[in-house]
Amino acid sequence: MMFLEFFIWGAWLPLIFAYLPSLGFDPGQQGWILNAFAIGSLVAMFFSTQFADRNFAAEKFVALSHLIGGVAILALTWTTSFWPFFLLMLVHCLFYVPTISITNTIAFTHLKDAQEEFGRVRLWGTIGWIAASWPFVFVLVDWSKVPEFGSVGFSEWLGAAFGSPKTGAELLAATRYTFLASGIASLLLAALSTTLPHTPPKPASAGAETFAWMGAMRLLAKPFVAVLFLVTFFDAAVHQGYFLFTNDFLKHIGIPGNWVMPVMSIGQVAEIGTMAVLGTVLKKLGWRTTMTLGILGHAVRFSVFAFMPQPVPAILVILLHGVCYAFFFATVYIFVDEFFPKDARSSAQGLFNFLILGAGPFVANLVWPWLAKNYTKDGVLDFQSLFLLPAGTALSAALFLFLFFRPPAKAASASGPVHTPH
Repeated sequence: MMFLEFFIWGAWLPLIFAYLPSLGFDPGQQGWILNAFAIGSLVAMFFSTQFADRNFAAEKFVALSHLIGGVAILALTWTTSFWPFFLLMLVHCLFYVPTISITNTIAFTHLKDAQEEFGRVRLWGTIGWIAASWPFVFVLVDWSKVPEFGSVGFSEWLGAAFGSPKTGAELLAATRYTFLASGIASLLLAALSTTLPHTPPKPASAGAETFAWMGAMRLLAKPFVAVLFLVTFFDAAVHQGYFLFTNDFLKHIGIPGNWVMPVMSIGQVAEIGTMAVLGTVLKKLGWRTTMTLGILGHAVRFSVFAFMPQPVPAILVILLHGVCYAFFFATVYIFVDEFFPKDARSSAQGLFNFLILGAGPFVANLVWPWLAKNYTKDGVLDFQSLFLLPAGTALSAALFLFLFFRPPAKAASASGPVHTPH
């Protein structure tokens, strides 16, 4: 489940930022398409996750969502006009985004010790993201420049294949196959979901809010939840900046176009390791320190991009993606499962998903490109000056979290106490 869930997203996200301009979409149109994810997360927070929480078996919800969302993203392979493209992406996101929360709920429901075991389950999502990236090393090769297989030695043939990327219009045209891969994976997950463990709805308990998201929102009155809410927004905006600019940055420092997705997937390789040890790290360091380290990973990564713009340092620091994701975002999901009431848990996941996938990226999709335009002179982007901004934002957010995030030592939720230090 986790493998296919994140294969779907990882197949198209890394290259879409360069693909949309190739279709002739202006910046405003690109913004609407990229923000379809934000719209999906907003709808999920208010409607979809509550529906799954209280009225629908989670595995059936995931199956239906991926069937509809899969057909929509599959159609993008052959779509080049703005309105059809935007509407299909919107349909995909409206049905895909809620499944991120619901698949978490399925996992948490059937794990005996979520804090210990969730990281090891979720790492298969990371493996799925990686698996979506590597085939495009070959899909994006300019095969007209590669000797016929068997005409030269295998190592020479392989070197020619790896070293002959498509460029320009050909590279961008071949990028459309990312949507084909994503759609096929979505339809496979729709079928697989019918075999997942039954996860029944959780009717509202006596005295619970009519709308589950309202119960989740009310928890913002607790200072530690409010601090986490605010920090999550800023970290999500910084995280989106990584995806907005890393494609162009890697090509700017000499990484071939067909290697951009695999190079970025190195971060997901590192994520496998950090996910595997997340439970141990949480129990040793506690919520606050673990999350702070996750945010600091962004600050370090953007700083290295800014001051050491060469292939080797850039590739090495991408390894910090595992720390950035597992130690903050995955930890937030586990924290929500520990501290929020059982009947509103998916809606609480949706609330933070709204920040991670919606509000943070929405603002980032507007602010970071605007700032990039101001740091562009004679068609050349000053990456160093630009990258210092998300680095500084991450550093400030980490400091704020470390100083003011003070969760109780035990969760007062239906799931039982939390025996970790804060």
